[in-house]
Amino acid sequence: MEGVFGVANVKIITDSTADIPKNLAEELGISVIPLKVHVGGESYLDGVTLSAAEFYEKLRATEELPTTSQPSPLDFAEVYRGAIQEGATEILSIHLSSALSGTYQSAVLAKGMIEEEHPGVTITVFDSKTATYSIGMIVVAVARAAKQGKKMDELVAIAEYYRENQALAALVDTLEYLQKGGRIGKAAALVGSLLSIKPIISINDDGEVYAIDKARGKNKAVSRVFELLQEKVPAGSTVTAAVLHADRKEQAEEWMDKLKAIYDVQEANLIEIGPVIGTHAGPGTIGCLVVPLKA
Repeated sequence: MEGVFGVANVKIITDSTADIPKNLAEELGISVIPLKVHVGGESYLDGVTLSAAEFYEKLRATEELPTTSQPSPLDFAEVYRGAIQEGATEILSIHLSSALSGTYQSAVLAKGMIEEEHPGVTITVFDSKTATYSIGMIVVAVARAAKQGKKMDELVAIAEYYRENQALAALVDTLEYLQKGGRIGKAAALVGSLLSIKPIISINDDGEVYAIDKARGKNKAVSRVFELLQEKVPAGSTVTAAVLHADRKEQAEEWMDKLKAIYDVQEANLIEIGPVIGTHAGPGTIGCLVVPLKA
């Protein structure tokens, strides 16, 4: 008999740094655990008590750099218990890169607590080794497969495929936010301070942010972003794609048109980078994400 989450009663859980649009998370039954963002002397729950638009407005009004904090193991345990009460016997919990945050570790600690409380329940915690909708794309693919009744080993294999085959490249206005937040080294940050040099960032296989390249002037930098994507995923490939932006919607729409001219885009999402990731990437960040679909 099928349970509320499909044949195996699998529940998919992630955190707010996945930047999944709310309607999509609701449609697929994905539970989202919020991180916290501290700005202007106040604390907010990412995407719950502070939207991306509100965050960028506050960021423009304050000189103080916002900070972020991860959910506690107890926060995770509460959500895991809720899923079990709704009938889940297996949980797949997919989170922000462990190299960037302690969120993954909080989930691992909660897993130990809950599996001890509920011996019949299995929790798999998956390190996405990435951030923003690079996580979200993994989570959405897995949640769709879970709805089709795929088993846990198949879901983990899908998550691994998306993690290993993503091409991500982003332009940041400045590396100052990444450097001050401890997400990128001082030497790399210096590059971005040079006159009209535009840094292009990505996330490496270890889940760390790094400056993948740089270009002089905005137009060259934009061209280079699309070249870098095609080095990993050749032009003409059938892909699922997203453009991620921090308060740059019009530009993001232009970038999506460019992606559609290069690739056979089966699914396209324009994603506004949320408060927590926006704190570290900074306003004006814009990037492209593509994953080739299996034939």
